[in-house]
Amino acid sequence: MKHKITQKLIFFMVATLLVFSITIGLIFAFLFSSSTLEYYKTDLFRRAEVISTNFSEYLTSSTPNSGRHNGGMGMNMNTDRGHMMGYRPFLSLIDDIAMSSVWIIDPNGIILVESQEENSTVLPSSADNVVSKALQGELAFSGDNRGFLAAKTLTVAAPIYDNQNTIIGAVLLHSPLEGLDATTRSGLSLLVFSTAIGLILAIGLAVVLTLNFIRPLKKMNITAKKLVLGDYTAKTFITQEDEIGDLATTLDFLSGQLDEASKESLRLEKSRQDFISNVSHELRTPVTVLRGSLEALKDQVVTSPQDMTKYHTQMFSEVVHLQRLVDDLLSLTKLQNPDFKMDMQRINLSELLSDVTRSMRQVALKKNITLLLDNPYPSIAFEGDYGRLRQMIMVVLDNAIKFSNDNGKIQIMMTSKEDECQLQIIDQGRGISREDIPYVFDRFHQGLKESNLSGTGLGLAIAKEIANRHEIRTTVTSEEFVQTTFTFTFKI
Repeated sequence: MKHKITQKLIFFMVATLLVFSITIGLIFAFLFSSSTLEYYKTDLFRRAEVISTNFSEYLTSSTPNSGRHNGGMGMNMNTDRGHMMGYRPFLSLIDDIAMSSVWIIDPNGIILVESQEENSTVLPSSADNVVSKALQGELAFSGDNRGFLAAKTLTVAAPIYDNQNTIIGAVLLHSPLEGLDATTRSGLSLLVFSTAIGLILAIGLAVVLTLNFIRPLKKMNITAKKLVLGDYTAKTFITQEDEIGDLATTLDFLSGQLDEASKESLRLEKSRQDFISNVSHELRTPVTVLRGSLEALKDQVVTSPQDMTKYHTQMFSEVVHLQRLVDDLLSLTKLQNPDFKMDMQRINLSELLSDVTRSMRQVALKKNITLLLDNPYPSIAFEGDYGRLRQMIMVVLDNAIKFSNDNGKIQIMMTSKEDECQLQIIDQGRGISREDIPYVFDRFHQGLKESNLSGTGLGLAIAKEIANRHEIRTTVTSEEFVQTTFTFTFKI
């Protein structure tokens, strides 16, 4: 499903805002109701105390002898209800001031007077408990809550004292708290309205943010599809300092690696095709010569003993060349196989160099070439395959002899410093052109091929593979018809 991430992100943002708003609304309603109820209760207590004090003073000033003649105010209040009705205007005034219903209760719990005549015999349901506590000298209250958002009422009572500090009655205040519920509803309505506006803005903002969020993901998706189709040059070109940026960088790196791998694969494929072509060519030449010679002998085209001897010599030479080619191919294939194990052991490079020089002097004598060995070190320890290292040096020396002029000299120099030593083989032969130097170790690359008819073109490739398996660095420098130097650097 398209745009699934967009929908999820918008849903999560809206859901988060809704949960946050509902939570804030509930907390607000609870805290506001509790705080306002506490404020109302404190205010009603203060009003009840003020009314109690003022009413006590009012009674005392209105009937100065009642306490002495009748044994207390309470008795007078119980026996003269008609007289108490004269205080109703005063209570009505207090009712208006207190914004609540007011009753005066005698010590026996009888209503003596009230602020509103129609409520003369009607007391709040919670009045008995608070009046009882007030007649015992306590400030008492009771709240009537008929639901979370239903109308609330608050009832408080305070004792009335005479001038002898005796409780002669109680004042009862009862106030509905419609204002509290109205204010709470108003606040919640405002919160709902604000939340609705916030949701609209949040959805718009979520869409913008989500589009910005998924834009790099779309770019990476397009890049990935191009990579699948084989376009390894595709890049995301995303630079962000976050996880998406890291992912884009990794994808770009992968693209680069795939591009390099693709180029390497093409190069290897071309190399494989060239290799097959060269092997076919190298095999075709001796096979063609052998076939032609055999056909001539078979058809008795050649009958003289001397000519037959020449044909036999030529055929033997071609068979030797064919055998060398097959042997070199097998050696190169083995060396290029990562699973091929060499006979690695501790050897003395100085002894190895002396051994190779002795062997190659016989080859050099054919062209009257002098091999000059310069090795001041009696012992240089190295971990390697003696036979393969001997083959590597002999290949290079054989090439040096092959391309050197008669009566020439070839220098074999060994130098050592710290943790490495260098072997240099220097000849003053025809040299290697600058264009050929990068390919001198390639398979079937034969410089001056007309002077190297006996070569297979695999010798230096084999030498290079042996060097690589021993982690030996190889370099070639050459100046045509002046000097050519092959350098092998060993880590010791």
